[in-house]
Amino acid sequence: MAEGPSPRALIGAALLAAGRPVAARELCEVLGLPEEAVYRELQALGESLEGADLGFRLEAVAGGYRLVVPGETASRLSPLLAPPPLPPLSSAALEVLAIVAYRQPVTRAEIEAMRGGSAGTVLTLQERELVKVVGRSDAVGQPLLYGTTERFLLEFGLGDLSELPPLEGADFSHLLRS
Repeated sequence: MAEGPSPRALIGAALLAAGRPVAARELCEVLGLPEEAVYRELQALGESLEGADLGFRLEAVAGGYRLVVPGETASRLSPLLAPPPLPPLSSAALEVLAIVAYRQPVTRAEIEAMRGGSAGTVLTLQERELVKVVGRSDAVGQPLLYGTTERFLLEFGLGDLSELPPLEGADFSHLLRS
């Protein structure tokens, strides 16, 4: 009688099937495995993938784990990969996104004060699912508070906000429209 797939095989299949980052605690719940076993198997899976030269690897991002195609491989396969990356951001949108990322939660008035101009691109950033409303301020009128989204973490390849580069000297020019 067959025992079924190993925990490592189940975790690999779960990450492939999910198509999104999956938190370790979610893997514990779905697979009925203890947390230490999930972390042990994730590490072993990552090492196996690196050693097997299969064209994809395990990545910790946005508070979870996912299987990804490394950039050098992805560029050769671009016609097959979907969805396409987000279009480049305008310098104004990138400026607003940086303010939200580094100062969140932040109100539109605070963004405008820091920029010295309009924060109209907040709506564009919301449409692209990079920024979301995370609450209301206690200030007069209870203005909306904005923060970044999981998609922001995914697009920038960050596990969490602590991985943001230092603001001084950070280069975001590759994200600007040509």
